[in-house]
Amino acid sequence: MEGDTEERQVQARFVTKLKAPYKAPATAITIPANLTRLGLSTIVNSLLKAGNPEWENQPFDFLIDGELVRMSLEQFLLAKGISAEKTLEIEYIKSVAPRKQEEPSLHNDWVSAVDGSCPRFILTGCYDGFGRVWRGAGQCTHMLEGHSDAITSVGIINHGGTDSVTVATASKDQTLRLWKFDTEEHKNHPTTIRAFKILRGHNASVQSVAAETSGSMICSGSWDCTINLWRTNESDTEGNLVSIKKRKVKNEAEESQLEGESFSTLVGHTQCVSAVIWPERETIYSASWDHSIRRWDVETGKDLSKIFCGKALNCVHIGGEGSALIAAGGSDAILRIWDPRKPGSSAPIYQFSSHTSWISACKWHDKSWFHLLTSSYDGKVMLWDLRTAWPLAVIESHEDKVLCADWWKSDSLISGGVDCKLCISSDISIL
Repeated sequence: MEGDTEERQVQARFVTKLKAPYKAPATAITIPANLTRLGLSTIVNSLLKAGNPEWENQPFDFLIDGELVRMSLEQFLLAKGISAEKTLEIEYIKSVAPRKQEEPSLHNDWVSAVDGSCPRFILTGCYDGFGRVWRGAGQCTHMLEGHSDAITSVGIINHGGTDSVTVATASKDQTLRLWKFDTEEHKNHPTTIRAFKILRGHNASVQSVAAETSGSMICSGSWDCTINLWRTNESDTEGNLVSIKKRKVKNEAEESQLEGESFSTLVGHTQCVSAVIWPERETIYSASWDHSIRRWDVETGKDLSKIFCGKALNCVHIGGEGSALIAAGGSDAILRIWDPRKPGSSAPIYQFSSHTSWISACKWHDKSWFHLLTSSYDGKVMLWDLRTAWPLAVIESHEDKVLCADWWKSDSLISGGVDCKLCISSDISIL
């Protein structure tokens, strides 16, 4: 029969874990085999509209046997060896892509660091040496002043109660600084604050900072190939670890700033330590330009395991199933994911290769086993789902290299770059 290929039909049943009003009747219906996700979305929306005239169309994504459909049904069934004769069970989920771009928040220089782990504000670090606190798009509440060179990394140490927050910044000036501020101060113009403690000990640019979960310690990775551990308390009761320095401030009142020294140094990397994370009290992970990811025992200072991937690494993060999967990206533009629980775990279990330049950041979503984001010098931020090899969304809100990215409030992506902008892409349905 002519034209048979275009008119092939399959029996399908649409199911979902979404609650009402997203539940369509799960009866089997006949649909064209050449539909892609847009056509499938149209069908689900019309089923939902039939039961609810008020229904407004929504974009959906589709899973068959736990894998996202990213081609026509026909091609998918063929690729997976699934019989087109049986009734297909197609699960639909809300499409994961930002529905809104906020106005960019402008900085005076490259935006090199961002932390979105506190829902009340966004913390950024900039090449002009200032840290900035943003209540939302375009609303800068605090300027963190004191570094003499570019900030490379920022980290929120504790979110405090409703008010006081402690954060850390790392800089090319070879120091880290600790800051305290009140997030509830609503002023029309930003308040300039100074650090309460300066941490000296690295003898090259500090590239990355991460806080231990309780907030009592932080660790830092540096171009000097070491990782230093520091205490974050404000007191000078650490005996000779802290000396109070009097500094002249514009010849006016003298101001005291604590100086801290590291209490432990982890040695083993042979090149720049580009990223550190501290997911649980006894374990630090680091990534380096020496092509390795290392897991360190905080107590003994030894590296317990190493994964080598043959490329300089720029970022590392832990998350996904059981908060155990290691994601890392670097110079060859491939996002790699390892599962250290599997024997012979030096081979990645996933490799995603849609970026075309250095990966600058990778971050797991805090509430999903499947989702993570990446940013790259190719100017793009990508949103990934482990159930498909293609990015769920490609966000092109920057005009140049993207240097940093994070999640904010579970439903927004935040990113900073060489175009001096902090961009917020919001209204993402992951959950």
